[in-house]
Amino acid sequence: MPQQQTPSFLSEAALIEQLKSFVSFPSQQTDLLEEDPKIHDFIRKCAAPRFKEVGADVHFDNHGNLIAQAGPRDAGASLLFVAYAMTHPANRMTDPFTPRLIETAHGPAVRGRGVAEQKTALTAVLAALAQAIAEDKLKGRLTVVLTTAGETGRHDAVRAAMKNIGEMPDFACICIGTDSKIATGNKGRVDFDIHVHGKAAHSSSPWNGINALSGARHILENLETFDLGVADHPVFGPATLTPTALKTLPNATHTVPDTATITYDRRVLPGESPEEAYEALTRRIRIQEPWTLDFEQGPIMYPNELDPNGTFAKKLKAAFSRSGYKEAETFACNFALDAGFFSRAGAEAVMLGPGEVGQFHSDEESVLVQDLVGIAQVYYELICECLEAG
Repeated sequence: MPQQQTPSFLSEAALIEQLKSFVSFPSQQTDLLEEDPKIHDFIRKCAAPRFKEVGADVHFDNHGNLIAQAGPRDAGASLLFVAYAMTHPANRMTDPFTPRLIETAHGPAVRGRGVAEQKTALTAVLAALAQAIAEDKLKGRLTVVLTTAGETGRHDAVRAAMKNIGEMPDFACICIGTDSKIATGNKGRVDFDIHVHGKAAHSSSPWNGINALSGARHILENLETFDLGVADHPVFGPATLTPTALKTLPNATHTVPDTATITYDRRVLPGESPEEAYEALTRRIRIQEPWTLDFEQGPIMYPNELDPNGTFAKKLKAAFSRSGYKEAETFACNFALDAGFFSRAGAEAVMLGPGEVGQFHSDEESVLVQDLVGIAQVYYELICECLEAG
């Protein structure tokens, strides 16, 4: 009887077809965030059947995340990939969910919403998992988590998934576009609101009120040059404090507002705690009468920093070398995702994926086919490096 040939999940044709399938199923960010039914539909109706078809054990946690696993549970090392279902909204991008091959100055590419950020990396890790299962490479535990997140800027989804799984992996790879470079570190972040309180009045007689906008102006001016009291990081440079939104209440015409809320983004360096950074700031920020202040902490994400001489760094470099794609390049990433969640819990973690960071949230989004194929092969070789016997 002729030997059955192992399917090639990592072929260019198979990868392009799968990516187009994912792009064709919209899963945009809305005001519902992780609770949006279309994101849950993408996970359950579009992605889950593919993970089941390739032989992974699939279940869902109470957050709606997909958890796909393969390989022995209690033998060898463990490797976890985190992928994301939620994409940036279509916004002004034309035909965002009609994927097609286009020609670029650097070669053929697939165009569509989410290909630079989430959906190409998802395609690549699905193919790598499928190939490893088909070739019986798994002597340790391999897990792929497809979360309902992707654009929310918080750890809620991955925290729910890890609570369901019950144990931290040895290594974690966050599957997001990184220009196909290894993001060995990233700043963390804490968002918070400063509520400036005054007194409402009709705008025809402003002297009867205390304009919260005027108080907000004082805060904005004072914090423009505020000393955070944190030494610069040798790689990331300074911690930053950036205002990102301003809104007033009551939401009414011809009214001196009694409340102005300024949202700030405080970027946190490796070695800092987002919670402690928030507490330190709110102890020091003051305003003179007649205004008063209060504060409200928002979402946080933890910083990450990988030991360049550690075990995972060596395995990542070996995976690139084995893949034949290109030499491994590393960089320090300015945006935050879930790598810090894992490193804080003791697992070595990086961000890595195909797609250009410069195209995130843009009106034109595409990914080079060579990067889709190359990183799918790198993911596969990383699985072999971490979980293959011998």
